[in-house]
Amino acid sequence: MNTGTAVGPRHVVVTRCESGDGPLSSELRHLGLPVLLWPAVAVEMAEKAPLEAALGRLEGFDWIVFASRHAVAAVTRIRSPAPPPGVKVAAVGQATAQVLRQRGWPVDLLPGEANAAALVEAFASQKIAGAHILFPASSRALPTIATGLTQLGAVVEQVEAYRTESSTALDVESCRSWIARGGIGAVTFASPSAVDELEHALGKDDFDRLLRTATAVAIGPTTAKALADRGHTPALAESATLQGLAHTAHRLLQTRQDLADGEH
Repeated sequence: MNTGTAVGPRHVVVTRCESGDGPLSSELRHLGLPVLLWPAVAVEMAEKAPLEAALGRLEGFDWIVFASRHAVAAVTRIRSPAPPPGVKVAAVGQATAQVLRQRGWPVDLLPGEANAAALVEAFASQKIAGAHILFPASSRALPTIATGLTQLGAVVEQVEAYRTESSTALDVESCRSWIARGGIGAVTFASPSAVDELEHALGKDDFDRLLRTATAVAIGPTTAKALADRGHTPALAESATLQGLAHTAHRLLQTRQDLADGEH
């Protein structure tokens, strides 16, 4: 974690769990922005047996639904070949679809917007009454997808594929020091869990203090809602991808800098 003084361009906080050369951090640095790594969440593999058992019966499903790249990683770690003929694949957004395609999996259904409600809406035209759907999900998965697909008449089997936990790598005292002296321009959130865990780690007072001066940037509507529920209005990424998150943070900070320069 960078603990230098707040001099020069305002820093962008990355709250997802990644190293200094991770995809979001690298994109931000490529855009010329200094980065602070505040890993609020940690992603861990769930117990393998239930997912292995479900994937062993994959031929019996009509669809497999992916709501995150972490679910893709968990599934393809166990089953690397593409699904058998007759099993269609749905992805919640472009970022998840991109990872699937990189691993040789087809994407048969992709909603126009990268969120769970849009995915359910996209399924509404697929005539899935009676269809068997496998949903490898996070330990903190919201009920939107499973409930929505069930209401459309599908038989949904939700299996825990990975666990989202609070991170032990977050240096809370360093975070509070940065908040106290300023210098943070934007805080990026790639999941509702990151919002939950950062507020929990910092405490509500410091979390609110941080977002009174730094702009929160959310990757999608679900993450934005987690911030709005806490009284903060975030900027929404121009696309629901890590690249979109980085470019939106850059645009916001550039606009702020231009306004500040215009006052002098």
